[in-house]
Amino acid sequence: SCVDIIVACYWALMNVDPQKAFDPGRDRLIFSKGHAIATLYVALAMKGFYPEELLDSYAQCGSKLAEHPAPYCVPGLEVATGSLGHGLPVGLGMAMAGAINHVPYDVFVVMSDGECNEGSVWEAAMLAPARSIENLVVFVDYNRWQATGRSEEIMALPSLRQKWEAFGWNAYDVDGHDIRALVEAVRQAPHGDGKPVAVVAHTVKGKGVSFMEDDNNWHYRIPNEEEVQKALKELGQL
Repeated sequence: SCVDIIVACYWALMNVDPQKAFDPGRDRLIFSKGHAIATLYVALAMKGFYPEELLDSYAQCGSKLAEHPAPYCVPGLEVATGSLGHGLPVGLGMAMAGAINHVPYDVFVVMSDGECNEGSVWEAAMLAPARSIENLVVFVDYNRWQATGRSEEIMALPSLRQKWEAFGWNAYDVDGHDIRALVEAVRQAPHGDGKPVAVVAHTVKGKGVSFMEDDNNWHYRIPNEEEVQKALKELGQL
């Protein structure tokens, strides 16, 4: 559900150079929903951070591309993630460091709606505007599913944009599969008002594959070869 968010970041919003993956002035992306790391692995490979052939080793014993990422396992990957609720605090720390050291980079955090259950998220959400941290952008991948059920059945998440807004952020509701809208939401945010940006991206789990869309069974299932071929065909890759 977060593929279009990642594309918007790496192909439109972020200042990154694969040849200078650890440049101190680079923009950073913290992929907090580490269980979906395959999305970022593919984007980094397609962006030229490392050879695409390495993707064939994903989740294999000894591979650099583990199911949950290790820090700097490949160029462009900033931190280990997967323990939900930590990405935003880490991203805030990086953004604060940039502001303190007068290094003009931005930090983008991609997180799940389920992470918004975590108290650490809201502690960071309060601190960022309190310190006028403007070089911080959060994308919430709001696909309305968590591991065991619908997000709104597990916690009172509706009115998520208003929650971020109440915490002092410039917050926007956006179609999470409209790349142009995702980009414009970030670019339209006022500068100089001391507020970070939160984009609540309304998405569909399994978007683009008819038998996967909005089906939480695919949070756990692995497609068989026939299903892979059908998915590729629907995505226009065959």
